[in-house]
Amino acid sequence: MKNEQPLADAPAHIQLAVDFIHLLESNNIEPQLALDALQIVIDDLKIKITQT
Repeated sequence: MKNEQPLADAPAHIQLAVDFIHLLESNNIEPQLALDALQIVIDDLKIKITQT
């Protein structure tokens, strides 16, 4: 039997990842397009982290 933890009890970053995946899949976003866009987001967030 799998250890299935309810999403509500999962860490915030897991909940956010699940929300992102749901958003991308429900809007039929191609995986490579999503990765390209997420790389821009990652780069932007890294800059913001270093500025604080």
